Amino acid sequence: MPRILIIEDEEKMARTLARVLREEGHVAETAGDGRTGLARALEDTFDLLIVDWMLPERSGVQIVRGLRAADIYTPVLMLTARGQVEDRVEGLDAGADDYLLKPFALPELLARVRALTRRPQGEGSAEATIRAGDVALDPVRHVVRLRGERIDLTAKEFALLAALMQRPGQIFSRSVLLDTVWGVPGEVSTSVVELYVSYLRKKLDREGEPSHIRTVRGVGYTFEPQP
Repeated sequence: MPRILIIEDEEKMARTLARVLREEGHVAETAGDGRTGLARALEDTFDLLIVDWMLPERSGVQIVRGLRAADIYTPVLMLTARGQVEDRVEGLDAGADDYLLKPFALPELLARVRALTRRPQGEGSAEATIRAGDVALDPVRHVVRLRGERIDLTAKEFALLAALMQRPGQIFSRSVLLDTVWGVPGEVSTSVVELYVSYLRKKLDREGEPSHIRTVRGVGYTFEPQP
């Protein structure tokens, strides 16, 4: 049964979410502030974290950044009342996998939980490093190397690169990449995909050399291995 940690300071909300998730067959645990929640997520293993953006002691974004800095890539569903695009991008860029705007319907929450918990995690998620040209991606250790040199990527950059490298030469539409990397699309615009492709290019490409990720105008993107 998937283990889920709910980090939410509104006690009634936390109890409701825990009850609904348990009825769905999950093992649900709650933490009432950011410091306690981060400590639990660092010391134990969970299949999903549901994290409120505004928390005492430590914010949801700070929690996600702390986990990713510790090389913990447990999926994170962020709950937020902040609807500005800049805020949503900040959460995703910190390493959150999906977000849900408050107030939300429980069936939508459960759909997002199902999408995130069915993604393969841990050592069983891959049998070998993915290699394409001069790039090597280790999905177990979350390490990317370019010509033997380690490249630091955020969680979302890593997930996007992994999706593209699974099938070098195949063209992926923006909507397919959005669904694959960010889960249930919700209100996330496909422009987020364009933003993260630009991030990857800055980290992977060298001046005067062909780009590792080619834009197919009007269609999407494809990973082109470089020698």
